[in-house]
Amino acid sequence: MRVAEEGIERESMEFDVLIVGGGPAGLAAAIRLKQLNPETNVCLIEKGGEIGAHILSGAVLEPRALDELIPDWRDDPPALATAATEDKFMLLTETRAIRLPNPPQMHNIGNYVVSLGNVCRWLGVKAEALGVEMYPGFAASDLVVEDNVVKGVVAGVMGIGKDSEPGPDYQPGMELRATYTLFAEGCRGSLSQRLMKLYGLREGALPQTYALGVKELWEIPRERHKPGFVWHSVGWPLPASVYGGSWLYMLGENLVSIGFVVGLDYPNPWMSPFDEFQRFKTHPAVRGFLEGGKRIGYGARALNEGGIQAVPKLVFPGGMLIGDGAGFLNVPKIKGTHTAMKSGMVAAEAVSAALAGEAPPPVLDAYPEALKQSWVWSELQSVRNIRPGFAKYGFVGGMVSAALETYVFRGKAPWTYKHHEDHETLRPASGMPKIAYPKPDGVLTFDRLSSVFLSNTNHEENQPAHLVLRDPGRWRAINFDRFASPESRYCPAAVYEAVGPDAERELRGTPDPEAATDGEGSVEAGNAGAKLVINAQNCVHCKTCDIKDPTQNIDWRTPEGGGGPNYIGGM
Repeated sequence: MRVAEEGIERESMEFDVLIVGGGPAGLAAAIRLKQLNPETNVCLIEKGGEIGAHILSGAVLEPRALDELIPDWRDDPPALATAATEDKFMLLTETRAIRLPNPPQMHNIGNYVVSLGNVCRWLGVKAEALGVEMYPGFAASDLVVEDNVVKGVVAGVMGIGKDSEPGPDYQPGMELRATYTLFAEGCRGSLSQRLMKLYGLREGALPQTYALGVKELWEIPRERHKPGFVWHSVGWPLPASVYGGSWLYMLGENLVSIGFVVGLDYPNPWMSPFDEFQRFKTHPAVRGFLEGGKRIGYGARALNEGGIQAVPKLVFPGGMLIGDGAGFLNVPKIKGTHTAMKSGMVAAEAVSAALAGEAPPPVLDAYPEALKQSWVWSELQSVRNIRPGFAKYGFVGGMVSAALETYVFRGKAPWTYKHHEDHETLRPASGMPKIAYPKPDGVLTFDRLSSVFLSNTNHEENQPAHLVLRDPGRWRAINFDRFASPESRYCPAAVYEAVGPDAERELRGTPDPEAATDGEGSVEAGNAGAKLVINAQNCVHCKTCDIKDPTQNIDWRTPEGGGGPNYIGGM
């Protein structure tokens, strides 16, 4: 037993290596560690109720890293893995779909349409077979730091009541300690963000920029289904000033993964990425894919889009950042699984050498140095200007810039474009056009609450809200008065609602100041002013609020382990 600094008595477990996060990067690192030295004591924890539960991606998998990690994987592939057979890239206007040449980064023949959740479940089985200790449903909520060195994490704290006091089922959790801790939390991981501040890991890096991906899983009639079909689009319904686009992938078993990505540097606070996605599905070219089908899944997740210029320092005393937590997504390729896995594998090789005493001090520096010599670095370096080119020049100029970068400079332009903070780009609502989104029809288009239901999201009811305003007074003065409550629109899960007569008049045009119906619940009539209601139980852990809030006033905290979405099937 050990008495932690806060005076709570916790049991502890010791490992050689602790991995926080059961996504592609964490699982690849765990497998590689065991391949290099089967005696290495490796533990992996995952906040989702099972491996893959919180993994959301409309995924075309480039198998490069997987081929290196498990060369014979095709003899026993993950469920629903389907070789890409046809590849289209489209420009949408409001009524037309114009086929464009596929950029080199978007050639997908040779890749695989997969359920990324299934890939992670499959990798989890491989890791367990090698002897990795796996603990799903075990959320890491705090760091263990001694003498400025990360010694592990606190995980498994449960039973804290809404009043933030221990309840009758309180469990203080455990200290999971390790010689080295690898953080593979994915985009905007809560402990990874703390580590960046604690150790100044973002010093010298450009700001990270993000997008929100909103996704549905459909089952369509067999006669409309083409296994391995890959379809992307740009253009409508987004304005030229907003970066984004779509995907549509056909997996096995008549399943279609369809989704829409909106760059979170958009300026108009009236924009709703969720509703842009619903509107996108009404396009004649898109509607035809889905007619006669049934929506069976939904989810949303933020994506790192900053590229190589936004990658932070990757090592700190006692540990490393790997995977999308560090930002290795290749934006033009619309793929990050292969780069995330490779970063985990390179980190594992550095840690294995350090444990064996083969690496000179400082031992962990071998990881970033080896990564810079790998194909990950050269791949990201070659596309570094494409995403920020769209932010700099808009849609048409961005397309021209991307073509020059790709075909003329071939990734070797003598300049590197910069990024900006996404939360700084919103403009006052009074000066921006309101957007009238069509009402959902319940057949092709849907509302947020029915969508959240399909994500199987659940949080223990009697626990403190994991979404908290750092300064509640800022919401009315800034979010509501200046930006018309943008969180009620950028959140894809109906977590945030502005309620009260002032909110009705400003946001929905209700003429009666006594009417205070919020549209998806209700508050008592006659409430004065406007206030923010946070329905934290709806949260699908997309992290958009943590990114886009104009004053960074929303604190996203880790809920109890197992809480959140539970993506199943082809998600």
